[in-house]
Amino acid sequence: MMMTDTPAALRRTNDDSIGRILLDLGKITPGDAERVLALQAQNGMRFGEAAQHLGLVDASDIQQILATQFDYQYAPAHTSGFDPSLVAAVDPFGREAEMLRALRGQLTMRWFTTGHKALAVVAIDATAAAGAVAANLAIVYAQQGRTTVLIDANMRAPRQHTLFGLHPKSGLSDALAGRAAAPGLARVPPFDTLSLLGAGPQPPNPHELLGRPSFAALDQALVRAFDVVLYDAPALSAGADAYAIAARTGAVLLVVSKNVTRQAALREARAQFMRAGAEIVGSLLVDF
Repeated sequence: MMMTDTPAALRRTNDDSIGRILLDLGKITPGDAERVLALQAQNGMRFGEAAQHLGLVDASDIQQILATQFDYQYAPAHTSGFDPSLVAAVDPFGREAEMLRALRGQLTMRWFTTGHKALAVVAIDATAAAGAVAANLAIVYAQQGRTTVLIDANMRAPRQHTLFGLHPKSGLSDALAGRAAAPGLARVPPFDTLSLLGAGPQPPNPHELLGRPSFAALDQALVRAFDVVLYDAPALSAGADAYAIAARTGAVLLVVSKNVTRQAALREARAQFMRAGAEIVGSLLVDF
């Protein structure tokens, strides 16, 4: 007869074992747990391995449980509403997410451990999908436990609210034009330490807004409030906005399109950032 009560081996108070969590999530029944415990004892397997062997759960279930055990926040694609390009959130155990964590480590050593907090993510060509790069980078910093804010500074063609499935009422343009008393920061669940400042209503003069003292004041306030401040800047091919943003942050992650970006454009970008007083602390070659 199938048992309906939790097996004694999984009935400990504040238990965060895989078996206990699988039961709490409804992935297995108490009867399933008894079968798993029997196989575990017989073969010396871990609970998760035994559950997989019996076909009760799959690898993605175990990954979810391990994330819960180690307080690792992510957003499975079928539940979050995030754009699939946000691989750090929807597929955090894949190869692309691992590459993003490697990029995070390089940027941390080169820039964020030297007392700096702000960084602009800039593409030379609009085809480079720098918005997805900036969003993923913000996610991996939040997964590290750092308070992180992502600013959609592409007021010409905003994209971050779409990637995250959010609909903020105000944003950067409102703050810079003095139309909002405080920046309209939106929390990005399920990430406890990630906030988004959307672009706001599309203004006719984005470059002029970025040249106002209000931009410097906003940046200083964000740097005081957060560990990591990331700007998703417009592509250089869209205008000079990115140079104004880089002049404020002092550093740039340059996103380059494979088989699209020309060497001459790359050399010109480096020269322009140097004149703006911004250091290129990293570059990323993308083919999407």
